[in-house]
Amino acid sequence: MKLIILIFVLATIFVSGCVTETTPEIDQMCRSECFNAKEAGTDLSAGPCLSSHEDWVCDVAHDPRQDVDNLPENQCPEYGKTASHFVEVDPECKLIRIV
Repeated sequence: MKLIILIFVLATIFVSGCVTETTPEIDQMCRSECFNAKEAGTDLSAGPCLSSHEDWVCDVAHDPRQDVDNLPENQCPEYGKTASHFVEVDPECKLIRIV
């Protein structure tokens, strides 16, 4: 029984470490960039990368995901290199997820 509890506790710690906490400012900054791109007439239907910042990127995608979202030209190239987190918004600038 103690082993089961230990496994449960370790699993909980492991899973909680995989969730990225972020500030509301990052969410708002990405959404603001999205609104600015829309106002400038940028076509967001292809799911472009909007910007790159220190350790995070802002990307447009669809929910549910579409094939166009997985094309390399629509990915933020900094993600996985200089940025380890991303914010995804849909073409209407609604938050999809923060990783």
